[in-house]
Amino acid sequence: MSGERGAFGAALRELRLAASLTMEGLAEASGVSVRGIGDLERGRRAAPQRRTVAALADGLGLNEAERERLLAVARSGRGGGYNPAGVRTFPRGIDDFVGRERELAQLVALAVRAAAPTASDEDGGARGPAAHPVTVAVSGPPGTGKTTLALHAARTLAERFPDGQLVLDLRGMDDEPPGPAELMLSVLKAFQVADRDLAKAGPQGHPGLYRQMLADRRMLLVLDNARDEAQVRPLLPGAGAGMVVVTSRRMLTGLESVHRLPLGELSPDEAAAFLTTLVGAERAAADPAALGEVAYRCGHLPLALRVAGNWLATRTGWSLRRLADRLALDERRLDALAAGDLRVAAAFELSYRQLTPTAARLFRRLSLVPGADTSAPAAARLTGQRLYDAEDTLEELVEVGLLGSDQDRYRLHDLVCLFARTRLAAEEDTEDVHRARADLYRWLLETTVVAGRWFEPGHGAPSADWQGSVDLSSADKALQWLKAEGDNWLAALRAAAAVGEHARVVEVAEALHWFSDHWIFWGHWPEVFGTAVRATRALDDPLLEATQLNYHAWALLLCEGHFQESLDRSAEALAAARRAGDITQEAWAHFYSSWALRKLEEYASAVEHMERAGRLFEAAGDLHGSLNSQHGHALTLSEAGRAEAALESFRGTLAFLDRVGDRIASHIADFVRSGLHSGMAHSLAQLEKWEDAVEHRRIAADLWRDAGNTTQESSELVRLGLLLLSAGQAAQAREAFTRCLALGPDAAPQAVTDARRHLAETSQEQ
Repeated sequence: MSGERGAFGAALRELRLAASLTMEGLAEASGVSVRGIGDLERGRRAAPQRRTVAALADGLGLNEAERERLLAVARSGRGGGYNPAGVRTFPRGIDDFVGRERELAQLVALAVRAAAPTASDEDGGARGPAAHPVTVAVSGPPGTGKTTLALHAARTLAERFPDGQLVLDLRGMDDEPPGPAELMLSVLKAFQVADRDLAKAGPQGHPGLYRQMLADRRMLLVLDNARDEAQVRPLLPGAGAGMVVVTSRRMLTGLESVHRLPLGELSPDEAAAFLTTLVGAERAAADPAALGEVAYRCGHLPLALRVAGNWLATRTGWSLRRLADRLALDERRLDALAAGDLRVAAAFELSYRQLTPTAARLFRRLSLVPGADTSAPAAARLTGQRLYDAEDTLEELVEVGLLGSDQDRYRLHDLVCLFARTRLAAEEDTEDVHRARADLYRWLLETTVVAGRWFEPGHGAPSADWQGSVDLSSADKALQWLKAEGDNWLAALRAAAAVGEHARVVEVAEALHWFSDHWIFWGHWPEVFGTAVRATRALDDPLLEATQLNYHAWALLLCEGHFQESLDRSAEALAAARRAGDITQEAWAHFYSSWALRKLEEYASAVEHMERAGRLFEAAGDLHGSLNSQHGHALTLSEAGRAEAALESFRGTLAFLDRVGDRIASHIADFVRSGLHSGMAHSLAQLEKWEDAVEHRRIAADLWRDAGNTTQESSELVRLGLLLLSAGQAAQAREAFTRCLALGPDAAPQAVTDARRHLAETSQEQ
């Protein structure tokens, strides 16, 4: 035993005998167990914490001077002696800890549960009847700050675990990390279990000593950088009031009865705050935009932020803007994120080296995905694997922390993606990479066409012989796929246009035309149809050109509100349709011209163009066009202030829809029916027939909801709220605005903005 431990034990024994107390008597007076007092007097345990010393002093009835002497001996005992593996020793790098409030709160709550009182404790706290150790698995990709969080938490929670805190590096990234037996021995020695006791138990008895020690003590054990479940599982206690925090790049899915705490990147505000602590508040305040850009280029990843901050801290001549510009270049970013021997790429390399060859290949090729995330069928396309095999490989990448997942979507962190790209360039043949990318893009566009045609009259479900790997068995599933893969198939469309695959570009745009009504505010329809217009001109096909020009006019009109530009496009479409001799596209050109003119408040011209469109649609036998032109005519009358005439037109169009509804695609009929009720509500409001107007507005909102068109529903709810305000029904208006705000990310952005503003205004008026 060390001299310091012996000194405390001797002092305690001397004071106990002077007080004429047996161990049992002191235990009863202090609340410290007999066994605990015995171990302390014999020097088998390290000097206790202040709380335990205070309890012993109270039990001994010491005066102030004697109490201080006993505390001094205890402090001396804790300060020296054998201290391997960092008992209560915390590495640098946690003093500038920022963020993670939610995760820290979870750890504190779990620590409270672990340290909840149980029947008796040799260190003196009263405990409840059923103490159970708490184990927390902190997992996350390389560089997310798992170790830093665990160390900061250990320091924060230290007082809750008076028997000690131990940080043990499990060296999980080593080629040959230590096994459980070696790690157990390190813990036993760190907590000063006597060599004679270790020798007496022998290696086969060490697990028993280890478990008993954890059961008897209220201690915090941080098992940092674990390799896998097999290394960790034997180290987890089965009883006691302690807490174990395990950090690992792996999710450690195989561990049972653990609380899981996954870490990702910091929030933008947390990342900026962390950088500020590293570079200084004055420097950060001088260019907050550049500070935010550096944080963004670091992917808000703590390790990358630390590297960038250290770089700036040691280069006072560098501005934040200079580093932000350097990090803006994708091909140089990982090289730039290095400071001394601290390199972001090296952290990724450690995990990459542990992958199976199949997983490593998929990891590299995932960097070919153009969007932020992807799916298992796309991954299978990249590697040629069967779908189920690709799913297994993706989950392997998730397990090791190199890939994030959210339901059925998978995402590489931006910096991890750059690393994967460097490995792809270094390890795979250029031609193989080109073929893999081309195959992915071809599959994306082929699937886009099949999914988009669900919404096109005369098409619907995929043909029986379609052998796709994506479930497109319903329009809803097709819609979900098109939205989830939007960034990816858009990139594939751009690539097809760049290499002159004009027919394919037009095919994709045509297949998406009717679907576009279900995702109006996506933001890219003008690009999609504008790209298709250029492709039709390269093909020198005036009919295709007129068709895509009409689609482009729609996108400019409805998606962007560029009314004059849309009108110009409609004029071009009209000219192309006449060259092609196609009255249907000529009718659509008049239809979109009328719509744009109505928005420009040129109502007479708008009526003229819509009437021409109606006659041409009727001549062509186009029911869909006829329905839309009748609807458009009614809208023009309504917006021109001719409410009575508009109501008559709306009702006539609704009657027409009822007659031909079985020959109209259901989603198109639903779209028009909703719009008709909305239009009638507007005309009725013009006539101040509030009750009828509200009824039709509610019907419209419900129809949009039932059709799954959240964008239109949100706009309708705002119109309903404004109508209710005009009718003097403020409470119901607030309810409508609130419903709009609850619709989520698919709501129209302007509707959300308007609903939030009107809700605030009406709340202030209460």
